[in-house]
Amino acid sequence: MKQILVASFDMEVGGVERSLISMLNNFDYDNYAIDLMLYSHTGDFMELLPNQPSLLSELQPYKTFRMSIGQILKSGNLPIGLARLLAKYKAGLHPSSENGYKQMQYMWKYSIPFLPKIKKRYDVAISYLWPHYFIAEKVKANTKIAWIHTDFSTVETDVDLDLNMWNNYHHIVAVSDECKKAFTRKYPSLEEKVSVIENISSPAIVQTLANEQIENPMVNDNRFKIITVARLSHAKGIDQAVRAMKLLKDSGYQDIAWYVVGYGGDEQMIKELINKYQLEDSFILLDKKANPYPYMKEADIYVQPSRYEGKAVTVVEAQILAKPVLITNYPTAKSQVNDGYDGCICELSPEGIANGIKMLYNNEALRRILSDYCNNKNYDNNEELKKLYQLV
Repeated sequence: MKQILVASFDMEVGGVERSLISMLNNFDYDNYAIDLMLYSHTGDFMELLPNQPSLLSELQPYKTFRMSIGQILKSGNLPIGLARLLAKYKAGLHPSSENGYKQMQYMWKYSIPFLPKIKKRYDVAISYLWPHYFIAEKVKANTKIAWIHTDFSTVETDVDLDLNMWNNYHHIVAVSDECKKAFTRKYPSLEEKVSVIENISSPAIVQTLANEQIENPMVNDNRFKIITVARLSHAKGIDQAVRAMKLLKDSGYQDIAWYVVGYGGDEQMIKELINKYQLEDSFILLDKKANPYPYMKEADIYVQPSRYEGKAVTVVEAQILAKPVLITNYPTAKSQVNDGYDGCICELSPEGIANGIKMLYNNEALRRILSDYCNNKNYDNNEELKKLYQLV
């Protein structure tokens, strides 16, 4: 039986974490034994982990990656705290970089000497979330595989530093064709290593959880209801959604309510934007939910206002629930939606989002076509795991 290590950060609510759970739920445990390494045993999704993988004990130095510098220093991890300070300083020399990608790279680069190695040798080691330094530097394995969930054409990284890391891997897995194309444009020397394995969908689980009885304000809301499930971050474009809602209201669309399930660093900014546009009654933040599917079920349409994506897990889940889907035209959008069949793609701007919503609002026949197409499509894609077994 082959010994496999799978590594990721934690089990906080998010699309990557949800896709990891789906993969672990559908793995072939008759032929593979899996150890799961989470840097921090935290998050609402911890209770959703299947029993078959062996969850390794936390290693305190790795847990620091989810701590502030002050917390690290107080905990006595002085070398890692100083490494984080150096990373913050180095990233500050590149003010054009967004979302802390370079700071994350430097944080790992300078912390690596102070992180413990894993003693056990594995047949295969899988790093499920970038940056992939842990498997690259601290694990012995015959085969190393790294996952990419984002569109690398949209993020600014230290390319040389990234290449040094990627070169430690035998295989790189992208979650969509467009995700692969974006990655290989940025790193053409790695093209031979890259293959596509889509996120594993679990339609039966999604449909079962959608029927769970919860306290849901959407149930008694008779307005036209939009739902978005996403992290409150720059990438997910929730600020664009608020601006689109303002445009809708100004255009006379008064009976629309937009609900957002999620949390994240942009929450305060988004709340201020909602207040600025006086949308408190119509743009409603529901905070994070371990089970977002009852909220999806109650919506008339699902909207993904992202600036960039690899392949959004929540869009597929909305399609599983036969919701008419509208996504922005981010670079990998055509890997996500077949425009006019299982969803619609709109211009990536508040105006484009507002116009896309108007189109779906005013065209019930189109909503029915999109819904019927999704109802008749089989979203069970466990066969994707065979591609992984071939790499293994």
